[in-house]
Amino acid sequence: MAEIINEFADICPYSDEQACAAFSKLADSPLAVSVSKLLFPDKEESYFGQVLSQIKTVDQFQKVVIAAGIQWVLKTSVAEFTFDGTENFDKVNGRYLSVSNHRDIIVDPALTQWVMHINGLETSQLCVGDNLLLNPYVELVLRSNKMIKVIRGVGARELYQTSMTLSRYIRKTITSGESSVWIAQREGRAKNGIDATEQGILKMFDMSGSGDFVNDFLQLNILPISISYEYEPCDILKARELYIRRSVEKYVKGPDEDFNSIMTGIRQWKGNVHLNIGEPLTKEEIEAAAQLSKNERYQNLRQAIDERIIRGYRLWKNNYIAYDIVNSSDKYAEKYTAQERAAFEAYIEKQLDQLEPELSRADVKDILLHIYSNPVQSKEGLTK
Repeated sequence: MAEIINEFADICPYSDEQACAAFSKLADSPLAVSVSKLLFPDKEESYFGQVLSQIKTVDQFQKVVIAAGIQWVLKTSVAEFTFDGTENFDKVNGRYLSVSNHRDIIVDPALTQWVMHINGLETSQLCVGDNLLLNPYVELVLRSNKMIKVIRGVGARELYQTSMTLSRYIRKTITSGESSVWIAQREGRAKNGIDATEQGILKMFDMSGSGDFVNDFLQLNILPISISYEYEPCDILKARELYIRRSVEKYVKGPDEDFNSIMTGIRQWKGNVHLNIGEPLTKEEIEAAAQLSKNERYQNLRQAIDERIIRGYRLWKNNYIAYDIVNSSDKYAEKYTAQERAAFEAYIEKQLDQLEPELSRADVKDILLHIYSNPVQSKEGLTK
C-alpha cells in the first residue's frame, strides 16, 4: 500500500491519515453547516461538524456520512430504487473494474456503492475527473470517499503520461487485491441519452499491460454496469448545453457550472431508478477480440460492453412517451395512459420554462425529447 501511495500520490484516494486531516478541515468549514441542515434538520447546526470530528477512517466516513447522504437522496428525490444482477459480482475472480454508463456526476457511482454496501461487499474506488475538484471542500469529500483523480484538460504529451499513470494505478489496485474500481464508460456524462463506451478508455486500460492482450484484459475483470433514471438528472441543463454547442464554435463552462450540475443532480426529482450489474466480459470474448487487428480489438470489446449496458436498461414510461412523440407514432401507446403522456408533456414544458428567452425553445425541446427517447432507440437496435 505504501508503494502505491508513493507512486500515485497525486491521483490515489486519501489514506485514513489524510482523510482524518480532511475531516478536521471539513468540520470547520461552511459546508459542514449546510450539510448539517440538509441531512440532520432536527439537530443543531454544529452536529455534522461534531460527527466529522469523531470519524477516524475512510470506512467510517462512508458508513456514517456517505451512507446518510445516499439515504437522503433516496428519500427526497427517488420514488423507488431497484437493482438486479448482483450474482454477477460472484462471477469475477477477485477484484474487478466496473465500467458504467454515466448520467449523473455523483449519483451514478454513489448508488453503485450503495448496492455493494447493502449486499455486504467492500465498496470500490471511483474514477472522477479533476474538473470537479475546483471547490476545495468538494475535493476533501471526494478524495476521502475513495476517489481516484482523473487528470483532464492537458496537452497531448502530458495526456499520455497521465493516462499511463491512471492505467498503471487501476491495474495495480485490482491485481494486488487492494480494491475494485468504478469508471464511467466515457469522459463526461452522456448528455443525449446515448451510452457508448469510448475506445480511448479501453486503450487506456491496455497501456499498462504486458503486451498479452488476452491476459491483460482478463486481469481487469471488466464488469459492465447500467443505471436508468425515470427523470434524467440535469435534463434541461444537458439539453441547453447541447443546443449551445450546436450553435456556437465552442461551449465555455461557467466557473460554477460543474458544481451546479452536482447539486442539481443530487436534488432533482429522479422518479424511479434502476441499477443493473451485467455479466463480466468472458475469456472467450476477449480471445475472439485478440484475433482482430489492433483497432478492431478495442471496437469489439467496446461493442460487448455497450450491449450489456443497453440490455441492462430499465425503460420507463417517459422513454416510451418521448419515443412516440419524436417519431409521431403510437408504437408504444400500450405502455402508458393518455394522462401519463399529458403529465410528461407538461413536465417537459415546465423544464423549458427555465431557458433564457433568447434560446430556441423548439430546438431545445427536440433535444430534450431525444434525451428520453434515445434509450428506446438503443434497445431496439440490439434486436436488429
